[in-house]
Amino acid sequence: MSPDVPRVESVVRTIADTCIENEKYFGDLDSVVGDGDFGFSLARGFENVVAQWDTFDRSDVGTFLQKIAIVMTGRIGGTSGPIWGTAFLRAAAVVKGKPDATGEDVVAMLRAAIEGIKARGGADLGEKTLLDALAPMTDTIEANLGAEPKDVAKRAAESARAAAEATKSMQARRGRASYTGERSIGSVDPGAIAVAVLAERVAETW
Repeated sequence: MSPDVPRVESVVRTIADTCIENEKYFGDLDSVVGDGDFGFSLARGFENVVAQWDTFDRSDVGTFLQKIAIVMTGRIGGTSGPIWGTAFLRAAAVVKGKPDATGEDVVAMLRAAIEGIKARGGADLGEKTLLDALAPMTDTIEANLGAEPKDVAKRAAESARAAAEATKSMQARRGRASYTGERSIGSVDPGAIAVAVLAERVAETW
């Protein structure tokens, strides 16, 4: 097993548990202008990840994340499965076969995940999606490389939260919320808030 796998395992498990715990919260956010299934879809997908947790190949970080991606893609309904699965798959490709993952690799993994989400969902920044929190968070991590990891995690969480809250003033251009037009202005994007909540939980448990 790569020495970095336990650290990545801890982060992924934190993400999984947090998505399951916040099923209702994320669903309620999505029901404001969406179809309300975001929390349900994420929770079911990560429940499958947790159920298969002990079976995943942990020979290196990339292989481990690839296995997570396959479960996510195949077991989450709606658009969330392909989008989140693609994010994990693109991130996995960056470090596949590498014995160690550096801070620069983490940034590259997040950048690859962002590009994968853009390609799969046809979305871009400013369209009121999880990208509007994920991209600023990644920028913050990159800008703080070299600092203590726990401090980087804290700053990343703060950046994700501020960016997620800022989606309130945006008009949705993608997903079910886009059908509501200007009525989507005034409510936060549930995907962006999910990124913030996950980043905060990772920072708390680092």
